[in-house]
Amino acid sequence: MAMEHYPFKAIEERWQKEWETSGIHRVERDCSKPKFYCLEMYPYPSGNIHIGHVRVYTIGDVLARFKRMKGYNTLHPIGWDSFGLPAENAAIDGGIHPTQWTISNIENMKGQLKRLGYSYDWEREIATYKPDYYRWNQWIFLQMLKKCLAYKKEAAVNYCPDCNTVLANEQVEDGRCWRCGNEVTLRNLSQWFLKITEYADELLECLDSMSGWPDRVKIMQRNWIGRSEGVLVNFRLDGRDFPIFTTRPDTIYGVTFMAIAPEHPLVAEILAAEPEEKRKELQGFVQRIKRDDMIKRISEDYEKEGVFTGRYVLNPLNNEKVPLYVVNFVLMEYGTGAIMAVPAHDQRDFEFARKYALPIRVVIQNPESDLDPDSMDQAYTEDGINIDSGPITGMPNRKGIEKISIYIEEMSLGKRTIDYRLKDWLISRQRYWGTPIPVVYCPSCGVLPVPEEQLPVILPEDAEFTGSDNPLKSSQSFLETTCPKCGEKATRETDTMDTFIDSSWYFERYCSPKEEKAPINRSDSDYWMNVDQYIGGIEHAILHLLYSRFFTKFLRDIGLTSADEPFERLLTQGMVTKETYYCTDHGYLFPQDVDEKHRCRKCGKKVEIGRIEKMSKSKKNVIDPDDIVEHYGADTARLFILFASPPERDLEWSEKGVEGAFRFLNRVYRLFKRAEKFFGSHTEKILQYEEEIASGPKRSGVEGDILHTVHKTIRKVSEDIEKRFHFNTAIAAIMEMVNFFYGLEPEKLKDEEPALLAYLSGLKHFLLLLFPFVPHIAEELWHRAGFEGFLLGHAWPSWIDGYTEQDVVTIVIQVNGKLRSKFEAPRDAEQEELRNLALQDERIKSYTGGKTILKTIIIPNKLVNIVVK
Repeated sequence: MAMEHYPFKAIEERWQKEWETSGIHRVERDCSKPKFYCLEMYPYPSGNIHIGHVRVYTIGDVLARFKRMKGYNTLHPIGWDSFGLPAENAAIDGGIHPTQWTISNIENMKGQLKRLGYSYDWEREIATYKPDYYRWNQWIFLQMLKKCLAYKKEAAVNYCPDCNTVLANEQVEDGRCWRCGNEVTLRNLSQWFLKITEYADELLECLDSMSGWPDRVKIMQRNWIGRSEGVLVNFRLDGRDFPIFTTRPDTIYGVTFMAIAPEHPLVAEILAAEPEEKRKELQGFVQRIKRDDMIKRISEDYEKEGVFTGRYVLNPLNNEKVPLYVVNFVLMEYGTGAIMAVPAHDQRDFEFARKYALPIRVVIQNPESDLDPDSMDQAYTEDGINIDSGPITGMPNRKGIEKISIYIEEMSLGKRTIDYRLKDWLISRQRYWGTPIPVVYCPSCGVLPVPEEQLPVILPEDAEFTGSDNPLKSSQSFLETTCPKCGEKATRETDTMDTFIDSSWYFERYCSPKEEKAPINRSDSDYWMNVDQYIGGIEHAILHLLYSRFFTKFLRDIGLTSADEPFERLLTQGMVTKETYYCTDHGYLFPQDVDEKHRCRKCGKKVEIGRIEKMSKSKKNVIDPDDIVEHYGADTARLFILFASPPERDLEWSEKGVEGAFRFLNRVYRLFKRAEKFFGSHTEKILQYEEEIASGPKRSGVEGDILHTVHKTIRKVSEDIEKRFHFNTAIAAIMEMVNFFYGLEPEKLKDEEPALLAYLSGLKHFLLLLFPFVPHIAEELWHRAGFEGFLLGHAWPSWIDGYTEQDVVTIVIQVNGKLRSKFEAPRDAEQEELRNLALQDERIKSYTGGKTILKTIIIPNKLVNIVVK
C-alpha cells in the first residue's frame, strides 16, 4: 500500500492565512533592537515568476527569518520593477493598455509569491509604474538639473523609417524592425544624460572599503569605471580629427588597423554613405552585436568579429593610413568608443588580425629572443625595447611611454590626460511606458523644468499604441501645456526615462514607502540604510549596482540620506540550469512534452537530450514553480532549491532531487506523529529541563548523546547560515539530526524521563532550526506539539559548547598510510595512550607482527598512522 503523504496543501494554506491575518511580517523602527535590512532584487511583472525568482527569494527569506529569530528588527520588503518595453509591446500587439497589463501581472505574481510563504512586509510594497513613485524619479531629475548633472546632447538610436519610430535594441532582429521586417537605420537624436562621471573617482575609491562584495563584482565595476592615465591622440579620418585615447603610446608605431564600437556615432554616418549591399552587411552586424550582453563582449573568450567600413584612418606619428573596422569587442561606454589596434602587443587585437589577415608589426622587441610577426602565435605583452618607433627607437618601452607622450604634445598631435571608461548615462527612451521627463519647451523661453509643485507629470490614458511612433506624441492632452515662465503655449518632452532610474533608489523608498513630502524620510533612511544584505544575479554587476551607488551618493549630497553606499553585503546567486530536449519535427520541447522513454509526446519520435544550460523560454528547458507547489508544496520547492547547491553556484534542476526533498518532509512529518502524544503532557517540563541543562552538570548516556546531537546541529546550522550562506550543508546537518532521532523510540524512553525530555526538547529545537527553510510544515508541527506563538516570534536556539563535542571520539588506525582499523578513545587522550591502544588492536597486530615499527604519527582525536618496514 502506498504511503500517505503529509497534507501540504491544507497546511500551507492555513499558515499563509494565519501569518497574513496576524501581521507577523510587518515591521517598524525599533531603536531597542539592532536592525537588519535584507533585500532581493525586485522582479519585473512579466506575468509569472520562474525558478530563478524562487531561488533568489528563498535565499533571502531564509536569511530574513533567521535574523529576526536572532533578535534583529528585520526589514524584508518587496515591490515591482514595473516600467519597461514588454508592457508597451502588449499594448501594440494585443490592444491592452500597459497599466492594465501590468496590474494583472502583478496580481498573479503576488499570489505566486504568497503561496511560497515568503516573509515580506506587504504594507511596504511599491510599484514603479504608479505616479506616487515616479513623481520622485522626476523630482530627483530636477535636483540633478539644478546641480548641472542632467543635460542634453545628440546620441545615436535605432530608427525604422517605415514605422517612423525609434526602436530599442531588443526590437531589432538581424538588422530589421521586429514589426514590419524592414531595414533599421541609425539616427542621431538629442537626448538626456546624467553626469555620473562627476562621481567617477568616489565610485572607484569606495570599492576598496566594500569588503562585503564579491571580488569578481568589484573588479568588474573597477574595470567599467576604468580610470587610466594616458594620451589622447588626434588620428585623422577624412580630413578631420579622430581622437583615440591610449595608455600605451609606446606601441603607436605598431598600429595596423583602427576599430570602433557598433554604437559609435560615426557608424550612422558610414551607413548613410554606403551602397545598399554593403550597408546591409554592416547594419546586420551592428544590430546583432548591440543585442549581445556587454559583459560578454569584453570577456576574453568572446570570439572577435568585425566588418571593414571602407574607410582609412591616418596615423599622425608615421602618416600611414590603416583600415577602420566596426568590431564587437569595443564598447561605446569605454574611452571614445574607438581604439588603435596593435596586434603584435595586444592579444585581443592579435586574434582579430589573424582572423582577418591584417598586418602584425612588432615595435617592442623581446630582449631574450627576436620576435618574428609571421611566426608569432600570441601577442607579446611584456616589457622590452622599442624598435621602428621614431623618437623612442632603442629605448626601454616603459621610458618610451613618457618620452613619446611629451613628443606628441610638443608636435600638437594630442595631449596627456586622465580618462575614464565610464561615460555619462543616457537616460532618454523614445517610449511611452516609463517616467516622463519633467521638461517643457517654450518657443520664447527655451527648455524649462516643470515646477516641483506640478509633479508628477502623469502618463496620459489617451495615447495611441500603433507601433509607428512614440505614443506620447499622439496625446494632445499630454503634449500641450503652458510655459511655467511666460504662460504661453509650450510642449512637453516626449522622452521617458531609462527604467534603471526606477531601480537606482527603490531600496531607499522601502524605508518610508508612504512618505508624501519627499522621496525619502531622512529619519527612516538613517535607521534602515544601508541594505545589510542584497541578493541578485551577476548580470546586474555593472549597470544596476553602479547606478544605485551613484544615486545613493547624490541623495546623500542633497541631504536625503547619510548612507555613502547602498549595499553593505552582496550575494550574487548562480543560475538554475537544466538539460534541453529537441525534436526534429517540433523543435525544442518543454519537459512535460517528453515521456519517460525520452520520446516526443506530440509525434512519438526520440528526442535529442542537449547539454545542461541556463533555463530559458527560447529553449523551453523551464520548470513552472506553480507545478512544483501544486504537486509537492511550497516547502518542497524551497527545500530543493536550498539543498541542491550553494547559493553562489549554478543549480542543476533535478526531478529526483525534488522528489527526495518531498520524501524528507514526509519523514519529518511521520517523526513528529510518532512523538506527538508525548508532547502534551510534557510541555512545561521541557522548559524546566532546558533551564536545568543550561546551568547544570553535563549529562551522559542516551541523554548525553541526544544533547550532543542537538547542540552540534544548532552550531553547524547557525554558522552555515550566518557566516557562509551554505544552506545546503545546514540542511544536510538537519537531515542527519532526523536520522539520529529516527533511531530513538520515545516509547522506550518514557521510563527514563531525562532522556525523554532531552528527546522532546531536541525535537523542539529541530523545528526552530527547520523553520527558516520550510516554514509551513515547521509551524504546523510546532503547534501540534502544543507550543505557543508563531515560530518567527521565538528566539533562535543557542548551543552549549560542552555538548557540541563528545567525550569519546573515534580514532582511525593506518598502517603505512592505509586504513586498517579504528577504535574509540577519550577525547584529548595522551599520545602514548593512543599509540598503545592502536598497537593492541587485534587487526593491527596482523599487519605489524614480525615487522619493525619505524615511527608512529599521531593526530590527536583523529588518527594513528603506524609506519613499518
